[in-house]
Amino acid sequence: MNFLQLPKIDLHCHLDGSVRPQTVIDLAKIQGTAIPSDNVDEMKALMVAPESCPNLDEYLTRFALPVSVMQTEAALERISFELFEDAAKENVKYLEVRFGPQLHRKQGLNFEQIIGSVVKGMRRAEAQYDIKGNYILSIIKVLPKDDINDVIDAGAKFLDNGVVAFDLAASEEPGFCHEYIPYAKYALEKGYRITIHAGEQGVGQNVYDAIALLGAERIGHGIHINSHQQAYDLVRSEAVALETCPSSNVQTKAVENLASHPFGDFYRDGLLVTINTDNRTVSDTTMTKELQLAVEKFNLTEQDYINIYKISAENSFASDAVKQHLLQFVD
Repeated sequence: MNFLQLPKIDLHCHLDGSVRPQTVIDLAKIQGTAIPSDNVDEMKALMVAPESCPNLDEYLTRFALPVSVMQTEAALERISFELFEDAAKENVKYLEVRFGPQLHRKQGLNFEQIIGSVVKGMRRAEAQYDIKGNYILSIIKVLPKDDINDVIDAGAKFLDNGVVAFDLAASEEPGFCHEYIPYAKYALEKGYRITIHAGEQGVGQNVYDAIALLGAERIGHGIHINSHQQAYDLVRSEAVALETCPSSNVQTKAVENLASHPFGDFYRDGLLVTINTDNRTVSDTTMTKELQLAVEKFNLTEQDYINIYKISAENSFASDAVKQHLLQFVD
């Protein structure tokens, strides 16, 4: 199998976790932002999480450095463009990128400027490369809730024109979904699709809640439904797709090692599983690398991969026309 040549779809990729280290150096220079080093190898070491973090929170510390320079329209547009460019160069045909607009206001940008900038960068990449994409707006659970509806309102102006979905991200506490019911309902009323980070850190009940209470059509990670039968059954009965990220799950200790990752079991049991990067820089990965890992560790055939690619296409938040475009690469 030529992993680089195979067409790919990435439905779970974070913008601030996928920034080129050289770009952080360049932008810090332009903006006059203090950073620890202007040596690209030293910066990469600070931006890539260890292969084994004690927990998710330790992994999340790697985002502070890129976010520090993601505070201007030009920076956001450039980083968005470069992410789509990097993905296109390894034959990713469709990419859904998520980011938290609340994190990018330190220099006075409003939500519409922030969202507009990343969409502009994506559009520039789409014009240059054989890739299509959309943005997912992630609400950061550790931040105050008073501006969540403002994010939803600002993003609504871009719905079906670069923005497609609402997400909740950051540390995962048991029972978090209950606090966000009114916001998810508001997003649904505005026309957003819903995907929620849940079941990454051992709490299968959160997956059940994300679907039952928040209307999630997809789940970010979701791997801990393997120890929660009700959540497992609901994922199956509602045909909810799981956005699995194998390398990231090992790093954050969501699973002990790849051999214990439930992806293979989920796939063989008929669940809608997809393969994704999560964070290209923080996890030091690519879709090509994730695909090869999955094929080799979970004993997948090329036909299995085509099936998974089709699951990704069909469960993407892309338009029907884009889905048809994506399916032509494997039909």
